[in-house]
Amino acid sequence: MSIAPVTTKRQQRTVHQSGNIIVGLDIGTTKICAIVAAPDTRTGTLTVLGVGITENSGLARGVVVNLDKTVHAIETAIEQAETTAGVAISRVIVGIAGDHIQSFQSRSAVAVSSAGREIARTDVERLLDDARTIALPSDRVILHLFPQDYILDGQDGIVDPIGMSGVRLEANIHVVTAARTAVDNLFRCVERAGLEVGDVVLQPVASSMAVLDEAEREVGVALIDIGGGTTDIAIFEEGVIRHTSMFAIAGNKVTDDIKKGLGIVHAQAEQIKIEYGHALQESILEDEVFMIPGINGRKPIEISKSMLCQIIQPRMEEIFEFAFAEIRRSGYARNLSAGIVLTGGCAQLRGAAELAERIFGMPVKVGIPNAGIGGGFAPEVQTPMFATAVGLVLYAHQLSVRGNPGLGKGYSAMQRRQQQRFGYRSVIERIKHFFDNL
Repeated sequence: MSIAPVTTKRQQRTVHQSGNIIVGLDIGTTKICAIVAAPDTRTGTLTVLGVGITENSGLARGVVVNLDKTVHAIETAIEQAETTAGVAISRVIVGIAGDHIQSFQSRSAVAVSSAGREIARTDVERLLDDARTIALPSDRVILHLFPQDYILDGQDGIVDPIGMSGVRLEANIHVVTAARTAVDNLFRCVERAGLEVGDVVLQPVASSMAVLDEAEREVGVALIDIGGGTTDIAIFEEGVIRHTSMFAIAGNKVTDDIKKGLGIVHAQAEQIKIEYGHALQESILEDEVFMIPGINGRKPIEISKSMLCQIIQPRMEEIFEFAFAEIRRSGYARNLSAGIVLTGGCAQLRGAAELAERIFGMPVKVGIPNAGIGGGFAPEVQTPMFATAVGLVLYAHQLSVRGNPGLGKGYSAMQRRQQQRFGYRSVIERIKHFFDNL
């Protein structure tokens, strides 16, 4: 007896998506957010057509731990976005984070192929393709390749080699990898919700497109995206992403501290964090006293903002200290002339920027996604919690316009299929190549 495959509500109907519609899907630890946008040819910006957001309990530290809950949350967010936008959605750009993300520096080299020895875009693409052949453990996949600089016939420090003449082209490349199972489970959740994955993009890379401008990237800036499950860091200098890292201390830890400190349920703790939370005592102008309903008939709890801050501030200090240690480890701490940009849901805590300035000893601002979007629901998404989702649609738009967004190449569905199809053969070829060169 054969068992019929499970079919979701969205898969029970034919779904079509207009070619110029872009959908960003931010699958976070605490929320799932979908943004539908379309290019405005008059202004050159993206018009936000629709938004969908829902709570999610299917992830832990950025990794899928409950497939069904995640699929249901994706379906809910997508249905909301379809309703507000008035379009059917079939293809999405997905953000990924988690403490399974790792990065390292690599170098790649190719011979210039054109007859006149003039470097073309195809040569740069071959260089990146060569970098993808680097030997990795079987449980890891390459998410992004960020060229740092190019070396042409021994001359280094070249930013853009296209059009120059030479014989041998090399590049120093920042390679970002992820756990294969984490990526596969993310694909599986999106596909079970009846959607096609266009690209998988590192969340801090997407967020940077929404909240950073060219000047900040040029002079040096660190983006710190404090989400629910992970805190993500991306460092830019001279217009290039130089370092990426993540750690699993973020907004959920703040909520858990409130929950345990006050003896309340998680939903209550999250609500009072948003409504009354301060990350710094000095940011409290009026020490308001508020009531928290007791559990199962118990007496209500009376608490002040300053008491709540005593719970929140130590954890926020820990997050910033971990982030500062990571920035120092990268070697770029002295190169951040534009300072720090905070974004993500936890960046909305009152006093967060002021506390961060004390710890980092440099200028700090809260990044709001307001560049590159306008019209429609744009005002509704101009808050730090929507930074990743807005950045995903900006990433996809720039990819379609320029062919490459200048921020690495995302992990596409095509690459995943090729790896699944040829993975075994590539292992055999590498072994054969090794013995041929002995």
